[in-house]
Amino acid sequence: MKQEAQVRQTLDSRGPWKLLGSLLAPYGGMVAGTLALLCADITGMLLVPTELSALLNAAIAGSSNDVLVGHAAAMLVAALVGSGACIASYWLATRLAARVGRDLRVAVYRNSLQLDGSEFQGIGTGSMITRTLGDANVVQQSLVTSFLMLAPLPVICVVSMVLAYHIDPVMGRLLLVVTLAMAAISAVAVIKSAPIFVRMQELVDRMNARLREAITGVRVIRAFGREHQQKKRLDKTFEDYAQSAIRVNLVFAVTDCSCFCLMNLVEFGVMWVGADRVGEHAMQIGSITALVQYAMLILFFMMMAQFAIIQLPRAIACLRRACQLLGIEPRIKDPQVAGAAAGQTASMAAPGQEPAAAAPAQGDDVVASFRHACFRYDDASEDTLHDVSFDIRRGQTCAIIGGTGSGKSTVAKMLLRFHDVTSGQLLVCGRDVRDVPQEQLRGRLAYVPQTAWLFSGTIAQNLRDADPQTTDEALWHALDVAQADFVRDLPDGLKSQVEQGGKNFSGGQRQRLAIARALVRRAQLYVFDDSFSALDYRTDAALRRRLASELGSAAVLVIAQRVSTICDADQIVVLDDGRVVGRGTHQQLMRTCPTYQDIVESQTGGGDADE
Repeated sequence: MKQEAQVRQTLDSRGPWKLLGSLLAPYGGMVAGTLALLCADITGMLLVPTELSALLNAAIAGSSNDVLVGHAAAMLVAALVGSGACIASYWLATRLAARVGRDLRVAVYRNSLQLDGSEFQGIGTGSMITRTLGDANVVQQSLVTSFLMLAPLPVICVVSMVLAYHIDPVMGRLLLVVTLAMAAISAVAVIKSAPIFVRMQELVDRMNARLREAITGVRVIRAFGREHQQKKRLDKTFEDYAQSAIRVNLVFAVTDCSCFCLMNLVEFGVMWVGADRVGEHAMQIGSITALVQYAMLILFFMMMAQFAIIQLPRAIACLRRACQLLGIEPRIKDPQVAGAAAGQTASMAAPGQEPAAAAPAQGDDVVASFRHACFRYDDASEDTLHDVSFDIRRGQTCAIIGGTGSGKSTVAKMLLRFHDVTSGQLLVCGRDVRDVPQEQLRGRLAYVPQTAWLFSGTIAQNLRDADPQTTDEALWHALDVAQADFVRDLPDGLKSQVEQGGKNFSGGQRQRLAIARALVRRAQLYVFDDSFSALDYRTDAALRRRLASELGSAAVLVIAQRVSTICDADQIVVLDDGRVVGRGTHQQLMRTCPTYQDIVESQTGGGDADE
């Protein structure tokens, strides 16, 4: 998007105001139009009391009816122009803020998709949700209030004081004093509240994270009888937020009381001093009406501006948090030159076909190859994977097995380029994955994650995430291969509803639907990351038989903990503490690999894994 590109170009300064400027830049016409309409609204608003005072002065002086009608007509025109401009400015400002909020959400969300696992975890899921939704809403609302309540204030103050000086310099100085007093009260309120608002936004992140944790783990909490402790923990978080909110509300409660008191004092002062000036023949009696209206307009808009001022510290904090996220330079990037060429090649390829430029060499059956690959997390003191070397070949099934924490799932994430190798190489179709655009790389793979996640919608919509153009017949075929026969028994079949996360299906059903989704894509490499753990042995065996015939021309990588799932694999890689300690077939490893022998022994009690 053009807007997103402009946003990213200004992130060198990492400033919230620069970010806001980049978000507003594509809508310069709307900004100018909104300001012009606000000026028209203010003009009509100030002309009404001006013409009213002129009308009263003319009536008191005994002027003709034509003069009185002229002033009345001017008042009517000013009221109509001001009202129409007010409605139009509200509409335009709302649309402008909505588009800016949308662009900010899109920029934050798209940047979050480019982060690798450790970068994302450093921010946290709860904070990411708040930054994408809550922070963008705060900025959007603040933009509306700033345009409609804060932007007119300087014009109202300056023009009102100029008109007051024109009527009588003494009254002009009185309005100047009132304006400065009101500005001082508002400035103190903002200075006091700004740091509190920053802390409140951080507390919102904490509340989101802890609520999400408590709701997700509610069964564990109940099972261990930890309800009271969890309640105390949540209460502490809520209490911190409540205390901060009370402090902010106290500041602005005092501010509001001060402003209302000042409004009454100003009205009294204008009437008192105005009457004295009329007695001295320094001004006309009808002008007192205009002066009272000018003073009330200044105070009213200052009161309204406080609503915008209340939001500004919080909005600035939200923009600063967005800058922090948008300023993170993703470590996993597409190659600039090669990526553009590959993207053009991919765009020219027919649907379902691979770009010719990225095709493997003739006769090369190696789809993926780890060559002395090492990987270490940022916060780790040692490698998670160390000197890993093996090939995944077309037409064969490669399996990875090992104990918990041995790095099995990290291998899958490296293939998808969720992580890059720390040293060594990972080749896919003969090319280093770092030289292949991510979209093109992942378009060659079909992945079934360790946690079978389904999205809210229908079964068909979930399956078509792999290939939007797939026919219903192909979907049914994928379901049959995945042993998801239960879908045929559902009243709505493919149109059956799926709740968020697939919670209306059992663990085994979710896994089979996730496997079917992967099978919809005609990929060169299928990665099954512990995707058979929730299946019973009979379903597991039937599924493996169907996969062997269905994916005979593709490469298959199976990551599993059950030996029975991988004993028929063409190659089994045994990992122990991130190192390859064995590689071969089941029979070979039973003779040569003590780690594999221990795994088999622990699962079969000394029997054969095939039994």
